Amino acid sequence: MAASDRRTATLALAHALSAAERGLPVFPLSPSKLPALPSPHRHDPEPVRCRGECGRPGHGVHDATTDATGVRALFALAPWATGYGIACGRPPHHLIGVDLDTEPAALRHLARVHGFTIPGTTTVLTPSGGRHLWLAGPPGLAVPNSAGRLAPGIDIRGSGGYLAGPGSVTARGAYRLAPGTASLPPAPCPPALLRLLVPPPRPPAPPRSPARARRPEPHREGEGLVRFVLAARVGRRNTRLFWAACRAYENGIGDALADALTDAAVRTGLTAHEARATIASAARLTAPTGAGPPRAR
Repeated sequence: MAASDRRTATLALAHALSAAERGLPVFPLSPSKLPALPSPHRHDPEPVRCRGECGRPGHGVHDATTDATGVRALFALAPWATGYGIACGRPPHHLIGVDLDTEPAALRHLARVHGFTIPGTTTVLTPSGGRHLWLAGPPGLAVPNSAGRLAPGIDIRGSGGYLAGPGSVTARGAYRLAPGTASLPPAPCPPALLRLLVPPPRPPAPPRSPARARRPEPHREGEGLVRFVLAARVGRRNTRLFWAACRAYENGIGDALADALTDAAVRTGLTAHEARATIASAARLTAPTGAGPPRAR
């Protein structure tokens, strides 16, 4: 390992330990912003939906810990890690990440329309020119992950999701704290915004006759995600498949779209086993805590 790589890895561990001291559960990230440790189930003949119950590391956000000894052990297993992820939705902060692609104009518009104020809070500037706002959610409420549901350019990282922590270095650059926010704790999420993030449950649908109860064909719901995977170039195939699978599971069509995504990935050059393992990892990482199997930007 080159001296610069060792320095980056050492700094990543130092930043992760600092975050853990603040009560933020962390785990190592690779330069692609994906979990640095491979799944221990990647060679299993069938996808395994394990969130760490097996006791082995390599379960992404489910490895996250605030224990300094545990953090050091995870980074020792991943000396190539250049950053760290912060698990959202976990005590004591119950972090909600508001991931903005650019300046927060869209969020300010939502605030005006729905009557809430964007609080001063920890803010992380991303290499792509966006920012992450850290908000604290109430205990016992699982905020779902979403991409663009509130408005274009606004993604939400909630239970089962994660954010790249400040000080992380990725292939596109470094994440850093916005000036003046380093000493701010995650501000409580405004109630009006929280209602947007956790909409009330839909009333149960009335029973339908068998003739009308057919499920929409999954390829129609996710054809854009399949095309996204098919367009992957060498070196980006697994990353694109993982991103598309996360979006599919966040929108409730992951299981229905898994075969189509696998076929698309195989057509780009991945093996069926590699594709199924990546999709299973996306399912684990996007699943709400306690609700079964779910990147920071």
